Amino acid sequence: MRKKILLLSVSAGSGHRRAAEALLACTPADEQVEIRHLDVMDFVTAGFRKIYTDFYIRLVSRAPLLWGYLYHATNSAQANSILEKLRRGVERLNARPLKKMLTSFQPDAIICTHFLPAEMLSHLLQKSELNCPVWVQVTDFDLHRMWVHDNMAGYFAANVEVAERMRQNGIPAQKIHVTGIPVMPGFMQRHDRRSCATEYGLDPHKPTVLLMGGGAGVGDLDKLTAHLLRLETPFQLITLAGNNTQMLHKMQALAQKHPGKLLPLGYSNQVERLMACADLVITKPGGLTTSECLASGVAMIVTSPIPGQEERNADFLLEQGVALKAYDQISLAYRLNLLLSQPEKLYEMRRKALTLGKPHAAADVLTRVLKEDAILTEDKP
Repeated sequence: MRKKILLLSVSAGSGHRRAAEALLACTPADEQVEIRHLDVMDFVTAGFRKIYTDFYIRLVSRAPLLWGYLYHATNSAQANSILEKLRRGVERLNARPLKKMLTSFQPDAIICTHFLPAEMLSHLLQKSELNCPVWVQVTDFDLHRMWVHDNMAGYFAANVEVAERMRQNGIPAQKIHVTGIPVMPGFMQRHDRRSCATEYGLDPHKPTVLLMGGGAGVGDLDKLTAHLLRLETPFQLITLAGNNTQMLHKMQALAQKHPGKLLPLGYSNQVERLMACADLVITKPGGLTTSECLASGVAMIVTSPIPGQEERNADFLLEQGVALKAYDQISLAYRLNLLLSQPEKLYEMRRKALTLGKPHAAADVLTRVLKEDAILTEDKP
């Protein structure tokens, strides 16, 4: 019989969705497996959706310190507190359309790349209103308490430290699997730098920096780029403006003033080939983007981490010696110039990154889920 796996993400930021998309892209060629990816926000009320998507994005961009406070406060909140009970009650009310969809699709296994569907499904499992295994893929190099729920079949951790945090939070060791954070299958293979650089009109012998502006291309990317292009150290710069068309036009105008030094691009679904051209990536320390960098073996300068999960991600990368952290344009230019002028240091950072990378994470997660599902099926009378 065909096995059906359901992937549930939440469109609060792009990382959770991209993790699910990576899992979907690794669907086995075997026709006996069907995998479907759904956004839980399509099954909740408009008001609830605004809280989890629009409000979250506005909060982290306009009041990051407040978000940081909420992150730490919810991590230490007592499960039986009035606010926590109220929050879970609201979530359960919004789980009814999701439950209806589950009844229609009848999945053999579910993988959650966000804590919200995991919490909703934990309650359904407890009430015996759901009878398939539910797995949780944590998408950062940290573990927030809201990821931890009863009745889960298993957890996938980014590294051994996150796995230890899972154990300390009461998750049985046999349910924890260190697979890494899922990245697209394009990262599974090593791409030739020369051919990738030629494809984009770049010089494969010149130091190359990739500046990532995020999926929405937010921030003063044009001002930051102009500041970096003033550096006397020779290098070529690739910028990703995401879906921000207005920003892309600004970057294209800037490129005309710096011929042969700046390559402005919009959204790209071939980031693995761009990273193959690069020695260094400048990015916010999101779990997915930094996992792609590690899989590609590129060093990083991380900027503007969101207080909470991204700060923890940045701490991990700095401790492992694969990244430097910039606080503003001045420190970013200084660190970039430092690394470009010390190729041996940059090489060592890249070597360490490649060692930490887990390009097969998505395939490993699906293999584990399918194997476990087969075991459970065999055990059924």
